Amino acid sequence: MTDTIRVIVADDQQVVREGLVALLELIDGIEVTGAAANGAEAVELVAQGNVDVVLMDLRMPVLDGVGATARITAGFPAVAVLVLTTYADDASIATALRAGARGYLTKDAGRVEIGAALRSTAAGQSTFDPEVTRRLMAGLAPEPAGTDGLTARETEVLRLIARGLSNPEIAAQLFISEATVKTHINNTFAKIGARHRAEAVRYAYQRWSDL
Repeated sequence: MTDTIRVIVADDQQVVREGLVALLELIDGIEVTGAAANGAEAVELVAQGNVDVVLMDLRMPVLDGVGATARITAGFPAVAVLVLTTYADDASIATALRAGARGYLTKDAGRVEIGAALRSTAAGQSTFDPEVTRRLMAGLAPEPAGTDGLTARETEVLRLIARGLSNPEIAAQLFISEATVKTHINNTFAKIGARHRAEAVRYAYQRWSDL
């Protein structure tokens, strides 16, 4: 990733799309390299390169934001997706995170918050606005069991996930390969019953008070 964060805006409403482009152009260190009116266009723009983060709406024609997010995260793992949507219901949040979105904001967010979220997302961290965080903590994952059976290394990995570190950052901190990190994450998620990163974060915060 370059020092400048390259962003594609995906939103089916022209006035919103153009407004976001204009807003992002006012933020230092952010460069808008494309704008898409639907998820299919977003995927096509990502395939052309020159992008670090896609600012993704969820409800769009042709291909919705969830489908586009899944395609982007599977086919272009170096590109992060930050959801920016009107919807903050549990189902929308969960499906976006399962598809691979790294962050989730509602359209109540202002320029400063969006800029900070783009920087955080581009750096590999998870970013959620307060309402989304509240919902994640309240009900997207089962309560942790008394005994989770995690190994010492799996516990380390889970704590680092809860602190917002990406897989490459975890690998660097623990001096292990990214493939080994993925193995630990898969094993950890299976043991604690987490389906995605957000559920793992909630589990960790319920279990440990020193995060």
